[in-house]
Amino acid sequence: MPLWIDVPSIGARSTLVRLGLNADRTVEVPPVGQPMQAGWYEDSPPPGDTGPAVVLGHVDGNKQPGIFFRLREVEVGDRVEVGRADGTSVFFTVYKVDQVAKDSFPTDAVYGDTDRPEIRLITCGGEYDAANRNYLDNILVYAAIDV
Repeated sequence: MPLWIDVPSIGARSTLVRLGLNADRTVEVPPVGQPMQAGWYEDSPPPGDTGPAVVLGHVDGNKQPGIFFRLREVEVGDRVEVGRADGTSVFFTVYKVDQVAKDSFPTDAVYGDTDRPEIRLITCGGEYDAANRNYLDNILVYAAIDV
């Protein structure tokens, strides 16, 4: 089980809470009242197992920056570390950073099977729609396990 995540290049470090699905079958997000809290989607593989582990965090909340406020600044080659309950850490290297409209979210690329351990970091981004109180895009970071 993953306990924490660290993205040193953007100064993002957080414990991980478990996230499931909402009633409408969308993935839960960490509590908006705790914008510095990241969460691991428990229906994705644990970080270090084959497949894409999915970690979500807020860009902001409660009128303050969130844990993934600077996620859009992550670059190819940056490292991501995840600490596990067994006391070990798993290290990943970023190979892609993308910004996509929420209405064209690449579900297969994010959640689809991979032949190696990978991780996806997800937050909101792009233009803020004040009328609907949400961002129009997602920032997606793709990383693969160091071998």
